[in-house]
Amino acid sequence: MATPIRTLTLWLSSLLLVACAGAQGTLAPAVDWKPPATAKGDVVDELHGEQVADPYRWLEDSEAPEVRSWIEAQNAHTNGLLGQIKERARIRERMTRLWDYERYTTPWKQGGRYFWFRNDGLQAHSVLYTADSPSAKGRVLIDPNTFSEDGTVALSGFWVSEDGSKAVFSKSDAGTDWRQLFVLDVETGEQHDDHLRWIKFSSVAWTHDGAGFFYARYDAPEDPKNLEAVQQGQKLYYHRLGTAQEEDQLVLERPDKPRWGFSPSVTEDGTTLLIYNWEGTEPRNRLLFVDLAKPWEVKPLLMDFDARYSVIGKDGSTLFVKTDNQAPRGRVVAVEMNNPKPEAWREVIPESEHTLTGVGLVGERFVVQTMRDAHSHVAIHDLKGAHVRDVELPGIGTASGFGGKRTDTETFYSYTSFLTPGTIYRYDIASGVSEVFRSPSVEMDQDAYTVEQVFYPSKDGTKIPMFLVYAKGMKRDGSNPTYLYGYGGFNIAIKPRYSTIYRVWLEMGGVLAIANLRGGGEYGKAWHDAGRLKNKQNVFDDFHAAAEWLTEAGITRPDRIGIGGRSNGGLLVGAAITQRPELYGAALPGVGVLDMLRFHKFTIGWAWTSDYGSPDDPEMFKVLRAYSPLHNVAPGTKYPATLVTTGDHDDRVVPGHSFKFAAALQEAHGGSTPIMIRIETRAGHGAGKPTKMRIEEWSDQWSFLAYALKMELPAGF
Repeated sequence: MATPIRTLTLWLSSLLLVACAGAQGTLAPAVDWKPPATAKGDVVDELHGEQVADPYRWLEDSEAPEVRSWIEAQNAHTNGLLGQIKERARIRERMTRLWDYERYTTPWKQGGRYFWFRNDGLQAHSVLYTADSPSAKGRVLIDPNTFSEDGTVALSGFWVSEDGSKAVFSKSDAGTDWRQLFVLDVETGEQHDDHLRWIKFSSVAWTHDGAGFFYARYDAPEDPKNLEAVQQGQKLYYHRLGTAQEEDQLVLERPDKPRWGFSPSVTEDGTTLLIYNWEGTEPRNRLLFVDLAKPWEVKPLLMDFDARYSVIGKDGSTLFVKTDNQAPRGRVVAVEMNNPKPEAWREVIPESEHTLTGVGLVGERFVVQTMRDAHSHVAIHDLKGAHVRDVELPGIGTASGFGGKRTDTETFYSYTSFLTPGTIYRYDIASGVSEVFRSPSVEMDQDAYTVEQVFYPSKDGTKIPMFLVYAKGMKRDGSNPTYLYGYGGFNIAIKPRYSTIYRVWLEMGGVLAIANLRGGGEYGKAWHDAGRLKNKQNVFDDFHAAAEWLTEAGITRPDRIGIGGRSNGGLLVGAAITQRPELYGAALPGVGVLDMLRFHKFTIGWAWTSDYGSPDDPEMFKVLRAYSPLHNVAPGTKYPATLVTTGDHDDRVVPGHSFKFAAALQEAHGGSTPIMIRIETRAGHGAGKPTKMRIEEWSDQWSFLAYALKMELPAGF
């Protein structure tokens, strides 16, 4: 699910099951797809004058003994049936082998030290290294693989002090969004006694004297085991090293505004604490500040909550700010702290026809990242905003990184595409020369595949971009098994990237289709607005139109289309199969928001009303009721083969969504296709999941599609 600004820094027709002797990707004959029975209750809510039944309400309590028994029964059923798919072992073996390659993240510099993550291939989690030179082999600073035997405790954050001598790191257990903070001596690797708890959706910002750091937390919950409890009332604190958390200094709270959250950042010159005040996932924020050279007093800066504001850098009393205020696709303005009114702003980099996605201030230059039809473009501008040069990228793909300070002469970035694993480049600010710094060794015949971007019309005529990846020489005879993926929400753009998961699908003989639906951030604020609130149906129409275009273009046909999406994308898949079940052959809704009448009653779900609207609003209730997947399951309908996936410790989109939807589908289904749910134990929304768990999950999903879409795996796979 989308997360608050700067803090919560999202992956992603009916068919008859006829046993075909000799066919690949099939089960043994006479398989019984009948799922375990799920008890129904008699809960009925009256919502805005309408009686709404909720017979599976009891499944919302994921820790209740009867729910744990239901989980065990459903998993046993699913595992038993997946185990009979002939090609499951081959797919898992291939996935494991292709996953096994050395990977690095983009290095960053702090206090004269360089830091980066490395994974040797199949390690459960990437290991954090540090060195005095980016080219050095480095030494291990934190190895998250030592946190737990089963790999379900992850390193979820890392923040280095200004001089590079100390660092705060956070741990996450079993995929939960709750974080625990610890402090490390970078030189010795020894851990301090500091231990902070009940942290969610918070960054960390050190004061430049290294004495402590700012962070945000919630009050301790009444029942720590209750993963469904609502979280509100975040508070901003300062923690001084060597003291107990109970002694932390409260910097800012707003008990009158329980939905407000706070994300801290200290300016590069160390003089100012910037406080980003967010409210759920609303694509806007307020900005406050504290002069750290004086007795601490929180002062307002930009408080109209009318746009996004992200400070790029500070020059005396001037802030360089990236914003979409009066610029739906983004611009850069100079804001005087003593006169922050919009009429006093100075425009530095004006809005263009392309979406501004990021700006860095490195080596006295702005590094400007834009998105052009869902892929990256990067340019260098001087401090007056004048264009200096473009950064030459290897092709149509995604570039990220470009971090650093105003005094740095170099920066690093990563480039990836559908066929290119993440390659790290060093960029010289003065000369504009990019050099390959680290390149993964992956055997892949890129010439064997074609990457194409098409633009197809949606129901209302809007042109929607879609990436296609397929084997060269593909016949457009309507027979190609196709995986159609989408998200469409929370201003999040889906851009090209290399994925072992995608590569295995391609090697299985599948076509990959990535639709850039409205509701995302591909074309700025207007594109986002066109797919949220009362416009949310546009997202589903865009997805249906993608499937129709793929069919009309001769690439595939409905019974060979498998669809997938996670979180908000899980909602997309749920809505797709309940609205147009005949259009799809199989579905993989992952950790989805599927009960649109109760999503706001759990954990951080209230925050999503910026995109969905509130079910408590009579007008939005009508909109939500019309597409809520759970409430549009119709008895007797022949649904596509469906494998629902979730984690029993997901405290972002609580698993009750998936439990209830799976139970409703299983009870209503009028066809012979399988409706199953796969529930990962000791797993959450997805972040921090160990490698083995990810390989097993996706091997099972591809095995399910191989069966449901009647795929015959190529010889030699």
